[in-house]
Amino acid sequence: MRPVVTRTEISEVPLLSRGKVRDMYDLGDQVLLVVTDRLSAFDHVLPNGIPDKGRVLNLLTAFWLERTRDIVDNHLISVDVADLPASLQRHADMLEGRFTIARKARMLPVECIVRGYISGSGWSDYQRTGAVGGIALPAGLVESDRLPEPLFTPSTKAETGHDENITFEQAAELLGTDLAGQVRDLSIRIYRHAAEYALERGIIIADTKFEFGVLDGRLILCDEVLTPDSSRFWPLDTYVPGRAQPSFDKQYVRDWLLGIRWNKEPPIPTLPDEVVAGTSAKYREAYERLTGVSL
Repeated sequence: MRPVVTRTEISEVPLLSRGKVRDMYDLGDQVLLVVTDRLSAFDHVLPNGIPDKGRVLNLLTAFWLERTRDIVDNHLISVDVADLPASLQRHADMLEGRFTIARKARMLPVECIVRGYISGSGWSDYQRTGAVGGIALPAGLVESDRLPEPLFTPSTKAETGHDENITFEQAAELLGTDLAGQVRDLSIRIYRHAAEYALERGIIIADTKFEFGVLDGRLILCDEVLTPDSSRFWPLDTYVPGRAQPSFDKQYVRDWLLGIRWNKEPPIPTLPDEVVAGTSAKYREAYERLTGVSL
């Protein structure tokens, strides 16, 4: 297992931003995305990193970007250390597996969420209104039910705090009707392709989130794609509608934090070793099931 990386300091190139998980550096007309092992829960970054988490997120995104390139172009240039600029080669060991050299694009101000199953905030909306994202659904659905058709339920991108769910009509006001229709249709096509592929490997993709950008007048897929952080991955062999499902993500950590009755305010608890190890194993299992490659 490789060393845990919770913060990067790459002085040779300008730092553009440091998010909850990703550090982004400026390479001129390209960008260096570095996926750390940081983990956030309840809007806080936890003190512990999760071994291999960053490599799982980065390499799984690269896997899906290659698989979906015939559906839509994307920002990926390389994840190969040989393609790092000469000035960054001294960081190659730390960066290996956790970086992407990507094309810069003008990012759209909408998160493109596709739901194939009813869970999370979608389940809460349905219980309250009988609809999800303004889309009316049949009566009598239970938690985790498969939906009759995948739903496109966009949200805004919040700089701080939580994203806000919006209707397709509101997304069209932000993007224009034609562009909103394009990202909706592409999002559903990518989801259908990935969900079918994953199901054959014992994983249900319950829902997922995509981000698109515009480069040279063309729509491209950007950022994180179909990972345990941007999606709900459920094991097929334990799937039972009518309850919440176990998942290949940080729900294990959320459950532990809820179990100790943390009030979701600082000081932020340090995770015990067994929770760190269990979470790391879930991320690695998702990657290995989907790609067929050992990390």
